[in-house]
Amino acid sequence: MNDKSLLKDLPKNFYQEEKILLSNNIKTWDSLLSISDEEINHLIYGSLGSVRNLKRLKCIAYFICTLDIQLSEAALLMHSGLISNKAISRLTPQELVQKTGRFERILRTGRIPIIDLKKADFLIKKAKKTLFNSPKNH
Repeated sequence: MNDKSLLKDLPKNFYQEEKILLSNNIKTWDSLLSISDEEINHLIYGSLGSVRNLKRLKCIAYFICTLDIQLSEAALLMHSGLISNKAISRLTPQELVQKTGRFERILRTGRIPIIDLKKADFLIKKAKKTLFNSPKNH
């Protein structure tokens, strides 16, 4: 198992969900991606975590596993309203930069945008490739 596949350095707002996942031996992005919505509800029952946050983490896991990107990039895609490779594949590089850039401006990070045109083009091509190689279109 490579170090990138491990669930680690999650944002502080996912603290309770991280504790729940680790206590249930879910320690990788792949294992998080494989749990069902029913299992999510079962994991959350009687804990301080939220279904909403676990579903967000599952969406992030989807991007990390299918696009082979960093946590920060996957989180940016999810928070920008993109929830699948199909959604990404329908955009132009400029549209993807606009969507992610808009969210970063709302946050007022003041940093250089994570996703530029070159990265956007790469992500769109990779998303399209995963759709063609996947037996189940997401």
